[in-house]
Amino acid sequence: MMTSKIIANGILRTILIVILISLLLFFIYQIQTVIIYLMVSLVLTLITNPIVEFLKRRLKFSNTFAVITTVFFLVLILVGFILMFVPLIVSQGANLSLLKTDEIESNLAQLVAEINNFLVSHAIDPENLLDETNLSSRLNFNFIPEFLNSILEALSSFGMGLASVLFITFFFLKDKFRFLSVVKRILPDQHEEKILNSIFKINELLSRYFIGLSIQLSIVFIFYLAVLLIFGIENAFIIAFLCAVLNIIPYIGPLISSILAAILTMINNLGGDFQTQILPTTLYVLIGFWIVQIIDNNLSQPIIFSKSVKSHPLEIFLVILISGFLFGIIGMVIAIPVYTILKVVAKEFFPENAIIKIVTKNI
Repeated sequence: MMTSKIIANGILRTILIVILISLLLFFIYQIQTVIIYLMVSLVLTLITNPIVEFLKRRLKFSNTFAVITTVFFLVLILVGFILMFVPLIVSQGANLSLLKTDEIESNLAQLVAEINNFLVSHAIDPENLLDETNLSSRLNFNFIPEFLNSILEALSSFGMGLASVLFITFFFLKDKFRFLSVVKRILPDQHEEKILNSIFKINELLSRYFIGLSIQLSIVFIFYLAVLLIFGIENAFIIAFLCAVLNIIPYIGPLISSILAAILTMINNLGGDFQTQILPTTLYVLIGFWIVQIIDNNLSQPIIFSKSVKSHPLEIFLVILISGFLFGIIGMVIAIPVYTILKVVAKEFFPENAIIKIVTKNI
């Protein structure tokens, strides 16, 4: 029979557990940047580990010298990338950042006037509609300079993060066997093999996923840049860069990038004739972006993602769609990595389940 003392002890124990879990979650939240550094370093370790093994096996380098050489090559690649692109991003970003909110609203008012004249010339009276909706005052384009400035600030603070990631990656590569032995001692004996297999498989699939994502974004960026350069859009590099980054958000990102490209194209062409210059150029850019997105959605994205995480394209589509309904944009962004982790863990711990067998047959 339960006494009041036993009940009170149970309540206190539950409260203590809740407090400890809350403190743990708060601590994880406070060190989230460090966790991100560790995850990025782990991905870089997985990507560069074959280079270390090649140097050790073929060129007979010592482990430490092979790791130093690999990290040095990695730094050279990153420095080359920065020297090639960042000055151009900063210079063109400075041009776009000159478009302060007041100037954007002024340009928007001018653009609305151009559209009004175009409609009037085609026997359409838009005045009542514009007066009722008050469109120019309702639209807020603060996000353009703010979004751009946030990108530039992220680039300016990139150095510290890069140094931290490279430092952690160096020791992950150099002492990977020591870290592995520590992990083995911590894990429960009865689940050690399953957990280690899950970790290795998750790392392999996620490293392939991030490589595939980089390839996909690079392809989209190159096509976007080509479209903008063909039609002579100013600040083509930075616009293509921003629109490619937005493609990280599945399905919604391309739509936002099309709208952003259309707005910036119109603003860049202000001063020209609306009917013969602004409208046709904007339509051509949109058509070019839509063609790129059709190619990306139907060819490069399904092939790259399905091959990297070994999931069917329809499976990926449904997972992203469900995650979007449940958790919004963040859910769509992290849907594929989280789903991949769940699949690997489910296969290791429940290999005989019929549904799991079907879903994980390619892993």
